[in-house]
Amino acid sequence: MAEQLPHYDVIVIGGGAAGLMCAMTAGQRGRRVLVIEHANRIGKKILLSGGGRCNFTNINAGPANYLSSNPHFVKSALARYRPTDFIALVERHGIRYHEKKLGQLFCDDSAKQIVQMLADECRGAGVQIITRCDTDSVQALEPGFALETTRGRLACDSLVIASGGLSFPTMGASDFGYRIAQQFGLPVLPARAALVPFVFEDEMLGFCAGLAGIAMDCVARIGKAAFRENLLFTHRGLSGPAVLQISSYWQEGGTVSFDLLPELDAPAWLREAKRTRARARVRTVLAERLPDRFVDAIEGQWFENRVMAECRDAALEALGRKLNGWEVVPAGTEGYRTAEVTIGGIDTRAVSSQTMEARNVPGLYFIGEVLDVTGWLGGYNFQWAWASGFAAGQAV
Repeated sequence: MAEQLPHYDVIVIGGGAAGLMCAMTAGQRGRRVLVIEHANRIGKKILLSGGGRCNFTNINAGPANYLSSNPHFVKSALARYRPTDFIALVERHGIRYHEKKLGQLFCDDSAKQIVQMLADECRGAGVQIITRCDTDSVQALEPGFALETTRGRLACDSLVIASGGLSFPTMGASDFGYRIAQQFGLPVLPARAALVPFVFEDEMLGFCAGLAGIAMDCVARIGKAAFRENLLFTHRGLSGPAVLQISSYWQEGGTVSFDLLPELDAPAWLREAKRTRARARVRTVLAERLPDRFVDAIEGQWFENRVMAECRDAALEALGRKLNGWEVVPAGTEGYRTAEVTIGGIDTRAVSSQTMEARNVPGLYFIGEVLDVTGWLGGYNFQWAWASGFAAGQAV
């Protein structure tokens, strides 16, 4: 007689943003759903986000805000579950929020409210959630799947992998989702840390460490990608929103350019200062637009502190160009330890953009960060979690 396993219509592996959205959506359709979370509680990454206030979406989220080797993949899900849809859910639960900047929405009080909202929605939809449960193996049945877990063997018709990427290994992040994809024949693209600070070595490390704590407005640029945000010097290198954003576009050995005087033609500004303020020293002029400690650090390296009238035009031109395009080559990044997301992952060409189902494995779905979809900093990755989770939840 065949073994009778506890059976569910849908099992979701991963109790984060995407997994909980998928589970509640499927449950609201009358599906019998189980969420398996390996950690001691659901939504741990949600709780960390936004300094504990959860940057839960961005009102400007659209396909252009995502990186993927298959850039059209995100369009369907993002169109069917928009930021306004999640905002409506937040408002329905009475959670107060505000726009910080650039369309970024945060809870007024605590990220715990978002986790509680998702838990309440799951409970109301009859979703069962178990924590402290590891999935050791997955086996295909005819039809469906059998799972070997630390809570025993389970079976389901539809299996959703929402296990996330490799960022924050101290919270238990692993390559589980990638291994399941490979087991069932889905290609997995190389992964790397993204939305992550840069680190340096030797002289550049000393330069940054000496300026630790200083923040500057800038435009960070790699190729056609450019972000105007703050640059922050740290004891290990460079961080801040501008660096985190541009890090998603950086490849090992590549150069990053920083315009430290955005919207200002620095060579023209210096030439004009030489004409109108001939007796002022270069340092005095620079300190009017740049932090004193930064000017101290570049004196002797980028400029000689002469009076403007004594400066050769070529020297001022070179200084201005450097201020508008300071080029650095990072030694690397801080890695998954501090990365907000993972870039790369399961190749979306093997997944339906409509349903998130593996094209060649009926009943197997992948959502959220485990896929090769990476959003910009500022609520975009949460919006992908909501949208991809909703798409799968409508299909399972």
